[in-house]
Amino acid sequence: MKALDTNVLIRFLVQDDVNQADKLFSKAEQNKEVLFVPLLVVLEVIWVLQSAYSVTREDIILAINNLLQMQVLEFESQSVVRNFICCANQYSYDLSDILIAQSAVVANCATALTFDKKASRFELFTMM
Repeated sequence: MKALDTNVLIRFLVQDDVNQADKLFSKAEQNKEVLFVPLLVVLEVIWVLQSAYSVTREDIILAINNLLQMQVLEFESQSVVRNFICCANQYSYDLSDILIAQSAVVANCATALTFDKKASRFELFTMM
């Protein structure tokens, strides 16, 4: 199995070089390969889409959900990413904070400690 870096998923999502990313996924499908998506890559995808491409929150959630549906991709901690999507659709907290909180939940943490006042309003965070 091969892992994907953030720039591969970004290129696929924003379609700035359609041939490059599509070719990779098509080849993987033909060869019945699965490509691994680390959880840190999901976090970076959120950050890059927000900061560099000004993609809306709703479109980011939809994009990650669509990636989850692709059979050629296997996500690290897929349950974290699925929980993230559900939670992101219910709450208006920062997407990165939601992903961090969901990762902590799956790791059986009681809470995530933070100095971030906004994040601390989320029930899965505790203000220090």
